[in-house]
Amino acid sequence: MHDLQPTYQQLFRTISDAVSETGQKIYVIGGFVRDYYLNRLPSDHVCDIDFVTVGSGIHAANAVARKLGTRKIATYRRFGTAQVTWKTFSLEFVGARKESYRPDSRKPAVEDGTLEDDQLRRDFTINALSWSLNPDDYGILNDPFNGLNDLKNNLIRTPVEPEKTFRDDPLRMMRAVRFATQLHFSIESATRNAIIRMAPRLEIISRERIIEELNKIVMSDLPSSGFIMLRETGLLELFLPELCELEGIEEKHGIRHKDNFHHTLKVLDNVAMTSDNLWLRWAAIMHDIAKPATKRFDSRQGWTFHGHDALGAQMVPRLFRRLGLPLDERMRFVKKLVRLHLRPIALADEIVTDSAIRRLIFEAGDYLEDLMTLCRADITSKNHRKIRQFLKNFDYVEQRVSEVEEKDRIRNWQPPVDGNEIMKIFGIAPGPEIGRIKSAIEEAILDGNIPNTRQAALEYLYSLRESSQKSSPANDISSSKEITSKSPKKHKTSWQNSGKQ
Repeated sequence: MHDLQPTYQQLFRTISDAVSETGQKIYVIGGFVRDYYLNRLPSDHVCDIDFVTVGSGIHAANAVARKLGTRKIATYRRFGTAQVTWKTFSLEFVGARKESYRPDSRKPAVEDGTLEDDQLRRDFTINALSWSLNPDDYGILNDPFNGLNDLKNNLIRTPVEPEKTFRDDPLRMMRAVRFATQLHFSIESATRNAIIRMAPRLEIISRERIIEELNKIVMSDLPSSGFIMLRETGLLELFLPELCELEGIEEKHGIRHKDNFHHTLKVLDNVAMTSDNLWLRWAAIMHDIAKPATKRFDSRQGWTFHGHDALGAQMVPRLFRRLGLPLDERMRFVKKLVRLHLRPIALADEIVTDSAIRRLIFEAGDYLEDLMTLCRADITSKNHRKIRQFLKNFDYVEQRVSEVEEKDRIRNWQPPVDGNEIMKIFGIAPGPEIGRIKSAIEEAILDGNIPNTRQAALEYLYSLRESSQKSSPANDISSSKEITSKSPKKHKTSWQNSGKQ
């Protein structure tokens, strides 16, 4: 630790002095020490650092806060811990303890202990590494379980028998996968086999704790590796069986479909390469979630999954609720992207009309760029020539989207005329006809019958009124279908002379 940057050196010396004055022993432990040996310490000094002290963690934290000159301290007497905030650091202090568990409870019996006792209760050997900050052995590494060797060999391993580690806290099985994913490590065989045997015990863990670990896996730079480990150890089946059901290839009459589980993971990795948006990554996870329910075999078309986009969108709220994910705008974002994920890809296979592009822009709204990112990531195949052609077609679709959006400004469309104007022009009272007339204006603009301007919309409304009066003296406008069937001749618009439709 002697080659640490000066800011860390100064901080640790100050903490050493403060706690030494109390007569307690103090050690840096856990992630900071691990990341030092992995060369993963943040360069901007924004980080959490854990300390264990032989004695009261709250007492040590108060001494450190006074020495650092900060009043930003939060104490948690129930757990015997305290958190000190200083500059960009979050410093957590806990008293060394030993724990024992009853088989029928996740709540341990806790008593004061030594540094060795505290290291024994750590989840993995790489997280049990500690440095002494005490004057008599300052900077000495304490590594009772060969964690440094596991770091060199890229291994996740428990410090004691894995069954005991996972019995004490089953969430550690998820943490094993999470650390292996984030660090690009493997799970040591005995530890991995214990996870397979004990996976059902995860059911006693709250969904909030599970989703916190799962989201960290989703946000890793290669999330597919984590999902494969979750699948192989039996953990994924416990909280997201729908994703497991995507796995496998079926063949009929020599025709096979692709493995949609591994395809989904490839899409997720593709998104992860270009975006740190957690919810866009969840859209990648769920975009094909309804394929098992919609899978059919047709002798002419082969395997089909008609309607999996719509059904998948319907499934999103239920899955979010069960997983403990937020049921707000973030859920609606994922739902919309799942519902629309086939649209841009379908356009890449056909003549790209302005009308189709306008409808895509209108429906996607503010999510358009994220939708295009998801759809580009969804282009996967072992046939590289096929991928190149698809991407070329998709480039053209994106170009046309940009051109139409620049020209027509259709995104987040609002009616150029409001309900009061419609009632005045048609001489009708408030009611469902107002909405149907607005829909008729929307359809006329999206179809390119009229420009997206207030003047054109007003002219269109007057022509609708004249048409309605001629056919129905009572001015009864009963449906949007009737309105659009009586639409006037198309106006000449800027996009009708813009080349390819």
